[in-house]
Amino acid sequence: MGKILEVNNLHVTFTTYGGTVKAVRGVDFHLNKGETLAIVGESGCGKSVTSNAIMRLIPNPPGKITDGSIKFKGKNLVKYSEKQMRSIRGVDISMIFQDPMTALNPTLTIGTQLMEGVIAHHGVSSNEAKRKAIEMMDLVGISNPEERLKQYPHQFSGGMRQRIVIAIALICEPDLLIADEPTTALDVTIQAQILELFEKIQIATGVSIILITHDLGVVAKIADRIAVMYAGKIIETGTKREIFYKPQHPYTRGLLNSVPRLDLKGEKLTPIDGTPPDLFSPPAGCPFTARCPFAMEVCDKVYPASKELSESHHVNCWLQDERAKQLLTAVRL
Repeated sequence: MGKILEVNNLHVTFTTYGGTVKAVRGVDFHLNKGETLAIVGESGCGKSVTSNAIMRLIPNPPGKITDGSIKFKGKNLVKYSEKQMRSIRGVDISMIFQDPMTALNPTLTIGTQLMEGVIAHHGVSSNEAKRKAIEMMDLVGISNPEERLKQYPHQFSGGMRQRIVIAIALICEPDLLIADEPTTALDVTIQAQILELFEKIQIATGVSIILITHDLGVVAKIADRIAVMYAGKIIETGTKREIFYKPQHPYTRGLLNSVPRLDLKGEKLTPIDGTPPDLFSPPAGCPFTARCPFAMEVCDKVYPASKELSESHHVNCWLQDERAKQLLTAVRL
């Protein structure tokens, strides 16, 4: 299984009247072909900024990619011109944005919005584009697609609009699909249907998926691997089983402990005390130090190196240092 995407030492900043926000600070991760990688974390941790950076949609000014590389199929997208990126977006890499209610143009029919991308990028005829649009609507579970093509977004429910947004993202047959909080605005029943749709689409098309979310229930359903992000850094990565059953970073444990579980009756939810650090002047050490119950003096001063726990499981935490383990043998982590 080869890598389709490699992000190395990615830094993104935003210049504001109050100073420079260091939104993404040295992020590293990769995505394999045909895989679903979930990037999880609290709001404001840099998930969406990272996904927008991959698409080169960071507005400049005020935003800027200041360092790092984003290699898609071996080509560094950071060095691409805007003209080159326009040939990539929607064709090789597509993105599903957060709110299906605002993602569609209310003045255009569903058919027009589905067909315009494939006509623009592939130069097909209107009849061929219509055939492709009907095929995609059928794939995402829209009944009577020929009639639905003539309708407008206000005639669709929220769940159906999200299916159309997914169809628009897939109609040019991209190799990489980025889904930014794709189920946030939907009720629980529709969320489950959309997640099942993602699984169906991946089996049918082989597309690689980056799922941006704060909802660990969504992650548990469809992710192969998980990257946990906090204060602009990825602090732990692993397979779904490793993250859910063998979490090593205190922040990852905190996220899992703050989510209700149906298999544990009588368990109390434990919120993570405190707030994330100010990214105008982020700490030199581990950004979770001020909220961590196991914080040591070194945590505040030096950022921990990545520790390889297995081929797929890596964590940045001083607790993985053997000296710290000896000091904390009596503590149940």
